[in-house]
Order: sequence, then structure tokens, then C-alpha cells
Amino acid sequence: MNTIGHIFRLTTFGESHGTAIGGVIDGCPSQLELDFDFIDSELLRRKTAQSSTASQRKETDRIEWLSGLLDGVTLGTPIAFMVRNEDCKPEDYKALKDVYRPSHADFTYEQKYGIRDWRGGGRASARTTLPIVVAGAIAKQILKEKGAQIIAGVIEMGDAEQARRDGDTVGGVVECCIKGVPSGLGEPMFGKFSAELAHAMFSLPAVKGFEVGDGFALAKMKGSEANDTFINRDEGRETRDGGRGTEVIGITTATNHSGGIQGGITNGNDVVFRVAFKPIPSIAKPQQTVNRAGETCQIAIEGRHDVCVLPRAVVLVEALAAMVTLDEMLLSV
Repeated sequence: MNTIGHIFRLTTFGESHGTAIGGVIDGCPSQLELDFDFIDSELLRRKTAQSSTASQRKETDRIEWLSGLLDGVTLGTPIAFMVRNEDCKPEDYKALKDVYRPSHADFTYEQKYGIRDWRGGGRASARTTLPIVVAGAIAKQILKEKGAQIIAGVIEMGDAEQARRDGDTVGGVVECCIKGVPSGLGEPMFGKFSAELAHAMFSLPAVKGFEVGDGFALAKMKGSEANDTFINRDEGRETRDGGRGTEVIGITTATNHSGGIQGGITNGNDVVFRVAFKPIPSIAKPQQTVNRAGETCQIAIEGRHDVCVLPRAVVLVEALAAMVTLDEMLLSV
């Protein structure tokens, strides 16, 4: 599965040190004038080499648009694009060609396919998330026209600078809020809005946890504490038809422990969720592992790696949230 989405769909391709990274977006509405400056600014948020704790790989990330556009306007046909890899250093990984790096995808990929691209992690590399940002930026532009906005930020992170000095890495948590989401999005069983979000977020490298609303904290509450009481914010106010505030649009909840989703369907409140990222497994400290022959050995991973993925992962969380939200809106039409 290299495709995500039902109507607004993204298929990605490429490896970390291959020729290019790219994608094909299908289901994008026609006659949308793309904001290329905005797309480039979103890519800049994901870009490497912008701090001492980020990978020092220097890529221009220049998008080549291959199809689906005419003078910058979408045609409604598949939008194909790619970004060429320019700063590849596969030689940094030659020593690891026959070694399974702890907590990487080396062993599992080889078990699945019988072969793996050892150059920077190949398809498992965070480099392959670039097309998500492009598709997410387009989805954000469409959502903006529909009055929806997505904002994410880091709410928990270890000391990245200290970890860098120690040859180690740290993880953390990103919180995301989707504002302006209409009620009624999502399906009642296997297509829950929360399930679609979880599926999308767990597609990101290093993600190990996901929660909506108060999430795991709800397990420690009583029902009387966790329930979101319904209120009518327009009650007693004059409405345009002269009534007394009985319009359904005025119904909301006093709290938002549910994170804007109840029964798997959005209730009109802000959708709030959090994503936990583990520490990047590429550390400079010596580690014990085994090679392809099953022999015990010790490695210390060199090369260009993030100390913490969190600062560059925020835009990825937003992008996938935008894609899921837009896709659910298109499904509900």
C-alpha cells in the first residue's frame, strides 16, 4: 500500500537515495489555482539542515510538476510531481549493508521482500514523506476555502541539544487541532473519522502512539467527568426567522473531552488529537546487533541523521490531517 485516501488519493514513490521522490494525486477538484509559494513554504518546514539537531543533508526540494495542471490550474486529472534527490551519500551506509540496525526497518523489509535498499533506509526513510507535504499543502488550500484550518505544534520533546552532544536521540509528542470541521464526517463502523486519522498518522515513520481528545486520560475518569454535555449556544437569542434559538446549528458541547468525534463521526467541535514519536533509532553510541549471517556484532551509526524528528514532523501531521479531512468532506457530498 503506497496509496492513501478514498477520493482525494495520494500515491507516493521513491527511496532515500534513489533518483527522485514523488507522488500522484488523484481526485483533486478541477479549476483550483495552486498556490506554489505556499507549497514551497510547507516543504521548507520539513526541510533538513535547518538546525544543529536536524539531518545535515542539503536538498533543494525543487518540485517538478509533470501532469494535471494548465498554467497552474488543476485539470481534475492526476497531478504527478517529483523532487530529485541531489545530496545523496550512499557510501555513508556501506558498512551497514549486511547489518540489521536496532529498531530500523532493515530486518523487517528483508523478511518481507527478500531484499532491502540499505542506502539511508531506502523506502523506510523519512525522506519519502516529502510527497505528503505537497499533497497536504494542496488539501489545506482547498480546506481554507471551505473555512477549515489545521494547526499543530510540539507539546512534549526531550532535550535534543544534550542528546546530540551525547550521540543520542529523543522523541516527543505533536498535538494537532482541526478547526472549522463540519459535523457528520466519518462512518459509524470501520470508517470512523478517528480511525482514518489514526491510519494516516501511523503511516509516518517513528509514530508509536495516537489519541483523540483526552485519549488515555479518559481511562482514569468517571463517566460523569468524561461526558461532553450538550448545550445550545444560541438559546434565547433572536434568529433570522424570528424564532427563539432552536436551530440545530446552535447545538454544541460544554466540553470537548471527545476531541470533536463521537461515534466515529465529527460533532462540529474542533477535532483534537496527539501523535507520539519515538526517538530516531540512528544513534552514534555503540549498539549490539546481528548481521545477516546471524553473528553478533557492534555498530555505531554514522552519517546525517535527525536527533529529534519532532520539529520537522509537525507539517507532516498537519498535511495528513488535511488530506483526511478533505477526503471525508468529498465522501460526504
